[in-house]
Amino acid sequence: MSTVDGPSARASRRQHAHTIMTALRELRVQLSLLNRQVGAHAELKDVDVDCFELVNREGPMSPTALARRAGLHPATMTGVLDRLERGGWVTRERDFADRRAVTVQAVRGRAAELVRLYAGLARGIDELCAGYGEDDLALVADFVRRATLAGRQATDALATHRMGGSP
Repeated sequence: MSTVDGPSARASRRQHAHTIMTALRELRVQLSLLNRQVGAHAELKDVDVDCFELVNREGPMSPTALARRAGLHPATMTGVLDRLERGGWVTRERDFADRRAVTVQAVRGRAAELVRLYAGLARGIDELCAGYGEDDLALVADFVRRATLAGRQATDALATHRMGGSP
């Protein structure tokens, strides 16, 4: 890809960046609405689904680490974990290295229920991807991964700033 840095090229890049940011914000809203529906069907709050997804994807972690990762107050995390444990989504196990510590683990097989609830989105994405070539899909996948990382970095920076640290 070549980049020519004239005024019209910079203006065009700014316009594309604005269009992409607007589309990502619209996608965020739509995914939030979908997540709310998934949570309702699974009898979970939105935040419960988010925390389950974090533990399921990133592996066992302490409640404190999960609270930090989810951007939640530890007292709020206790309520989330109580609901998830009651529903059979997670277990809290004693840490073998430190018997005072607890590790949160996703219950095997529960993720399949969420996969089923997200099946409509998965089908839509499959249909959308069918219209693109391999190189285009690799580019889109790379962009989404990088956009996700940018989002995580922005989240971490805001969380650090809110807690009085330096961003």
